Amino acid sequence: MERKSKFNEVFKIFIIFMIGSIIGYIVEMIVALVQNGHFVSRQGLLYGPFTPVYGIGILVYYIFFKFVKTRNKGIVFISSMILGGITEYLCSYIQEKAFGTISWDYSDWIFNINGRTTLIHCTYWGLAGLLYISYIEPLIPKIEEFVKKHKVKIMATSVAVFMIFNIAISSMAAIRQKERLDDIPAEDSMDRFLDNMYPDEYMDEVFANKKYVD
Repeated sequence: MERKSKFNEVFKIFIIFMIGSIIGYIVEMIVALVQNGHFVSRQGLLYGPFTPVYGIGILVYYIFFKFVKTRNKGIVFISSMILGGITEYLCSYIQEKAFGTISWDYSDWIFNINGRTTLIHCTYWGLAGLLYISYIEPLIPKIEEFVKKHKVKIMATSVAVFMIFNIAISSMAAIRQKERLDDIPAEDSMDRFLDNMYPDEYMDEVFANKKYVD
C-alpha cells in the first residue's frame, strides 16, 4: 500500500470511528431519556457528544466485514452478536482495571457474563451489525472519496488532534479521581491542575452513569 493510500485509510478509519461514537452518544441519550424520563449525560469523554465504545464497535464491524465477504443476514447477525459482546466485555474490563469504574453493570440481568454483557445486549449488537451492512457500509466508498480531498484531510487532522487531547485528558482526569478516592495527595502541578479543573462533582456530573468498583 502506497504512503498516500495508508494516510487515506487512517483518515477513513478515524471518520468511521467518529461516526460510531456520535451515533452511540445519540442512542445512549435516547435510552437514558426513556429509562429516566429526563436527559442524563451518557458521554464517554469530557468534551463532546462521543461514546467511544460504539466507535470501537463500528471499527470492529468495518475490519471484520472487510475481510468476511458474505452478507448472509444470519451469518452477519451471529457474527455481530459475538463481536459486539466481546467488544462490550473488553471495554468494561479495561475501564475497570484502568479507572476503577464501570459504566454499565448487568449483574442482575439474566444470561449475563460477569455483569459486562448479556445475551440481550449481544442481540442488540447483532441488530447493529445488520444496520451497519445495510446503511453504513454502503457509505464507505463515499467516505473513501471524501478523505482524498485536501481540505477534508486538514479538517480531519484538526479533529484528530482534538480527540487525542480529549481522550488523554479524560483518561488522566479519571485516573486522578481514582487517586483522590484512594486518598493519594497531589504530587505535582499536573495533579493540582486536574484536581482544580476536574473535581469529583464535575466528573460525576459528566460521567453520570459510572459506578465505582471496590
